[in-house]
Amino acid sequence: MTDPQVSVPAPETLFARPFFFCGIGGSGMLPLAQILQGRGCEVAGSDRSFDQGRTPEKFAALEAQGFTLFPQNGSGLTSEDQILVASAAIEDSVPEVAKAKELGCLRMTRAELNSILFNTSGAGLAVAGTSGKSTVTGMLGWILHAVGREPTIMNGAVMKNFVSHERPFASSVVGGNSLYVSEVDESDGSIALYRPAVGILLNVSLDHKSMDELRALFGDYFERSRIAVINADDAEAIALLLRANEVITFGIAQEKAQIGIVESSIAEGPTQQAALVVDRHDGSEHALRLALPGRHNLSNALAAIAGAVASGVPTANAVAALASFEGLARRFDIIGASESGITVIDDFGHNPEKCAATLRTMKAHVGRVIAFFQPHGYGPLKQMGAELAETFASELGPEDQVVMCDPVYFGGTTDKSEGSERIVRLIDEAGGNAHHIPERGACGDYITDIAKPGDRIVVMGARDDTLSSFASDLLRRLA
Repeated sequence: MTDPQVSVPAPETLFARPFFFCGIGGSGMLPLAQILQGRGCEVAGSDRSFDQGRTPEKFAALEAQGFTLFPQNGSGLTSEDQILVASAAIEDSVPEVAKAKELGCLRMTRAELNSILFNTSGAGLAVAGTSGKSTVTGMLGWILHAVGREPTIMNGAVMKNFVSHERPFASSVVGGNSLYVSEVDESDGSIALYRPAVGILLNVSLDHKSMDELRALFGDYFERSRIAVINADDAEAIALLLRANEVITFGIAQEKAQIGIVESSIAEGPTQQAALVVDRHDGSEHALRLALPGRHNLSNALAAIAGAVASGVPTANAVAALASFEGLARRFDIIGASESGITVIDDFGHNPEKCAATLRTMKAHVGRVIAFFQPHGYGPLKQMGAELAETFASELGPEDQVVMCDPVYFGGTTDKSEGSERIVRLIDEAGGNAHHIPERGACGDYITDIAKPGDRIVVMGARDDTLSSFASDLLRRLA
């Protein structure tokens, strides 16, 4: 949402100016700030969570990396040369927004800034879809890194392969300018800003927009992509094939997918899996080992392999690289197990498709599931609440439990008329077993009281970094 009264300069001039990130600790803001700083830009920022003392370890790490942090009171903006990077949805009453307007600063959204970096790179590799974007971005980035292509990677989650003492929150990698790998977002329509050399589409399902809107956005995305990489197992995605230019398909079930799986070759375990990947361009077969469970992650791996092949990486090399892929934080992230055998998992699931994939993976193995879910806002809950309720009711059995607190809320104006209690009622009406406990701490008390040996507890939700601390605290209390 660039201010129409302030023109955007050419990239070389733009990146010579200082940047100020409002909400610098956010999952979309942090990696972009890291990339700009890694390319020599001056970067500062503020964050409501910093002021509130939430996730202090994250902000301590940012300061150690050289970012200057300010209270979210407008004091960090002092010059019209500064560029304010802020969400399009942020209210004008936020002090940074008001101060930027007073000074005449250029204001840009995260997507606007990221798209400039993406479109001015040698080749932009985009990962789109309702679910799985961060995982595939991490996988594809790791493949390209492993084969020496030195990609820059812009992700929405911490990539475990790149975590170090100096960079504990490695949701980005600053590589060269020739390859830029980034997830692109359809929920706010900003996918329209990107011009990919390779455009990957994982799936199309209900999330923040209607299906008609999604079909239009993803169809236009294919038209702008030089090479489209399409999930042939997803009916909505493959239906858009005619909108694409050059195409590579992938899929587990679809026998004509160009990058696929040899029938009956899949061996699944609770924490890992293996399969034979077939490249139907030449009929070659390649043994894949993946340290992530779940059929959805096998599909994600095929997407990353197909994206790498579209980028000129031999299939054998792409498959081999994934054997050392360690996964992402908060993507079926196994925190640990208690001495009594209760396992705690931290997961980003927050829409019907993501939640279904996680629950399906858990139900493929023995043990009762206790699913804690914190909705990531009242708006999303109103948009997809009925579908979420159906997901929990259909994917879980009568012995399993859903525990839901109130939606996360950090301030601002929002309609709170439909909350978690409605979803719990819908789950119960559909034959599920759900409980609404408004306060998250009380949910933790309830879960630790009912947990018994062999249970798997999954903590699900988005837009709240403290969910990981909540998961770790559950494990500590169960020890």
